[in-house]
Amino acid sequence: MQGVRVLEILVLWNDGAITMLPITHKRMSTSSFSRRNALKTGLAASLGLSSGLAFSMDTKVSRKESDTKGHNLPFRVSLNTSTLMAYELPVDQQIDLIAGAGFDGTELWMRDIQAYLEKGGSRAGLREKLEAGNLVLENIIGFSNWCHDDPEERKKALEVLRQEMEIIADLGGGYIATPVMGMTQLDPANFDAYAERYRAILELGDQTGVYPLLELWGMGALHKVSDCAQITIASGHPKAAMLLDIYHVHRGGNTWDTVDVLNGGRMPVIHMNDYPATPAWNELTDGDRVLPGEGSCPFGTVIPKLYHAGFRGGFSVELFNQGYWAKWDAAEMLAQSYACTVEVLRKAMEGVG
Repeated sequence: MQGVRVLEILVLWNDGAITMLPITHKRMSTSSFSRRNALKTGLAASLGLSSGLAFSMDTKVSRKESDTKGHNLPFRVSLNTSTLMAYELPVDQQIDLIAGAGFDGTELWMRDIQAYLEKGGSRAGLREKLEAGNLVLENIIGFSNWCHDDPEERKKALEVLRQEMEIIADLGGGYIATPVMGMTQLDPANFDAYAERYRAILELGDQTGVYPLLELWGMGALHKVSDCAQITIASGHPKAAMLLDIYHVHRGGNTWDTVDVLNGGRMPVIHMNDYPATPAWNELTDGDRVLPGEGSCPFGTVIPKLYHAGFRGGFSVELFNQGYWAKWDAAEMLAQSYACTVEVLRKAMEGVG
């Protein structure tokens, strides 16, 4: 294990703004990677759940679904690279480590991809790494003001999105996360306008082959699942889809009781994490997210509901937990993320058919 240092990174969304917080973390060591990967592989080999129905929504993938899967769950187990943010790894190294840890897919951050390209890396090179690692490119995390009330801001945002979508298409991906940026609250009288704005970026997807997922943020303007569903449906576009997050559903004051009224087959990926019982839901921050099974989410109810609603996509681990970063290197972070997620999903699906 190498030395400890301080890094400033993006971790919090609060009152319409992204906040940079200082964190202390350990630099990556690969000394424990083989041991942990072997332990995780043994756990995966013990799983015995059969796969479910096929997606009802086309999903671009960079591998065959049946290839080298380390479990028999009816979902993919993936990793959002926010979980590795503190280790400052270039995106090509992130891909190698995620693949080596046994994940089925990944969500990359656009800023990491752009930094790699600016230093001479190629889109083709990243795509080759994803394919060599048998990783589904679930989604790309980007930020733009596509729903801003200012038409000029929206115009600039659409051009940014087009460029980002073209990069994603070259990497073999089919989706980009599109939270509602630059707004602190939604106006109920303007929901038709929000739906029109969402449709406008979906039509960019028609041109590029990469479709925007309307992302729920528990501390943002779009924090209610019902509002997210309303905008998605009102867009009237056949590729419209939502991006949910276990933590954000709770943080937004939503209930799990009716999550199964959604069409899970239209959701290619869901962000996977957990949340503590305290503090109260409206006092939680992004940094409070914990590994699946270490919090109070009723996964035994939630996962079967999503399954019966048709979800067969990727559960992608997304964490911003400074405590984990301070005590674990990247290899350990990956091993814990994979093992905890598989175990939670396995237990939740016991007896579900």
